[in-house]
Amino acid sequence: MIEKLKNIAFFNSLSDNSLRELSAYIEYVKHKKGTIIIRADKVEPYFYVLEKGIARAYCDGENQQITFWFGQSGSVLFSFNSYINNRPGYENIELLENSSLLKIKLGDLFSLYEHNPEMANWGRKMAEQELIATERRLIDRAFKGAAERYQEFVTQSPELIKRVALKHIASYLGVTQVTLSRIRAACK
Repeated sequence: MIEKLKNIAFFNSLSDNSLRELSAYIEYVKHKKGTIIIRADKVEPYFYVLEKGIARAYCDGENQQITFWFGQSGSVLFSFNSYINNRPGYENIELLENSSLLKIKLGDLFSLYEHNPEMANWGRKMAEQELIATERRLIDRAFKGAAERYQEFVTQSPELIKRVALKHIASYLGVTQVTLSRIRAACK
């Protein structure tokens, strides 16, 4: 399991001792496309690392689902509210492809944080990076136009354009599918 963890960039900064300790708590799981890994309004007891596949986080709007995040191989999947406050989250995380994941009970992860300073610092840095990424998405949504957001999305995640349904990309960009089609046509 340690060699498998070393091949996932998310774990690169951990020493072999910490990886060995962590591996004792990891369960390797596979789920089919369409599986909801994290459910809104529920305290989620698990933390996942996406080894292979694609996922999206969304909230249910009045008449639609609003996608606000995509994850790819190496991404972490968890509910911030469950992770930090042990309270129900607001998001759903759905697998968009058949996926392989590493699954860790939050209780076990927090136990590692308690007695292993390297693990605690790793967990803190992970949460900080996720917060920065969330802040960046929020700022981009507020100050950039849809065409500019689309161009950045294509540049930063070109493989997602081929592998994710356009309705999810449109929702992520905050536009309708018709508007996304117009933006895509103008970019050709």
